[in-house]
Amino acid sequence: MAHEQVFRWFFIAIGVGALLISGYFRRKARRSGEAIPRAREGKLVLLSRLVFAAPLYLSILAYMVNPAWMAWSAMPLPAWLRWLGAAVGLAMWPLIYWVFRSIGDNISETFLTKSQHVLVAHGPYRWVRHPLYSAAALSLVALSLLAANWFMFAMACAAFLGIAGLVIPREEAELIQKFGDEYRAYMARTGRFAPRLHLFP
Repeated sequence: MAHEQVFRWFFIAIGVGALLISGYFRRKARRSGEAIPRAREGKLVLLSRLVFAAPLYLSILAYMVNPAWMAWSAMPLPAWLRWLGAAVGLAMWPLIYWVFRSIGDNISETFLTKSQHVLVAHGPYRWVRHPLYSAAALSLVALSLLAANWFMFAMACAAFLGIAGLVIPREEAELIQKFGDEYRAYMARTGRFAPRLHLFP
């Protein structure tokens, strides 16, 4: 029981820490630049965000407030795997900070590009086109391991697949429309979610 409380406090710390980093940079970008309303993304994307994101974030909040509320979807995991979740979650803090610092005012709540959008190709964006989605996915998987909760894990995977299949193609189409061949060349030398492995010359 004591271990469960420790895991819960790590869960809260990791979740709140990531949220604070994200909130700081997003608020800074909104103050200094253009904010795009979510309604401009269209009903399909808005509906998919609601279907995938709402249950995921509500389950995270429920576990933070009272883990017993999520006991129905608990799964038995060895302690070492839950500690691994804690380590991965904590390791995401500097990565999330690096991503937000690198993208700066280009950060948006939507897949649409801002009128003053610039192509970021430094920091983690030098190797990966969507490191924020990668960091978010790893953080959510880490939290689901910490909570030992299959529902959180399933919803994190579903949300990632939804983003990969629905949001990113639209986002990249927007960026190609804005930057043309410059973005196509950028796509050719970077990985979508992880750096490309150049195994052969």
